Amino acid sequence: MQLLYKPDDYKRILETALLVAAEPLPLSELKKLFDEAFDDDTWQILLDDLRRDWSGRGVELVRLASGWRFQTRPEYQVYVDRLKNEKAPKYSRAVMETLSIIAYRQPVTRGDIEDIRGVAVSPNILKTLESRGWIDVVGHRDAPGRPALYATTKIFLDDLALRSLTELPPLSEIERIMNTETDQPAITADFVASVSEAMRADNAGPAIRSARALQTE
Repeated sequence: MQLLYKPDDYKRILETALLVAAEPLPLSELKKLFDEAFDDDTWQILLDDLRRDWSGRGVELVRLASGWRFQTRPEYQVYVDRLKNEKAPKYSRAVMETLSIIAYRQPVTRGDIEDIRGVAVSPNILKTLESRGWIDVVGHRDAPGRPALYATTKIFLDDLALRSLTELPPLSEIERIMNTETDQPAITADFVASVSEAMRADNAGPAIRSARALQTE
């Protein structure tokens, strides 16, 4: 077994574990790597040092909602995508609108979504988002029929490379992207305006990072 004497030894073990991990690793899991019980400040120093060690490379160490992971830097992802045999899935406007409402207004019921969109929500839309791991049922409203309450998940944040909903940018960013990417299925400007109005009325949380990020895997 490798003997650990200095910080670089510990960073090497951390680096190895994070590189081979299939999912982001929370600090509680990383702590299992060593017999020593470091305080959180020491862990932060080790991880920040490791992140700096990888600065300037095609891969970066990032902290997400569910933990730490190595991932391709955005500017290089387009090249890595050329190695994929399958195209990333595209999502319909109805799926995008539903996901956006959940992200803005969570937790929400299917009825809430239908009130905002003005049309019925197909069960397949919610199943699509649940199977992708982006939304989940987090409870039931105390109302007739006890409708399910939907909210976004940590996987949703991880896929957008975010740590929390507070890192999501304002609605204006979505509208700007929609205006410049007219060839992509996106949320309509009228929809953005209606949700924005509902958000101001409810003092709800922030918006989704970008339409592009949600259209492709």
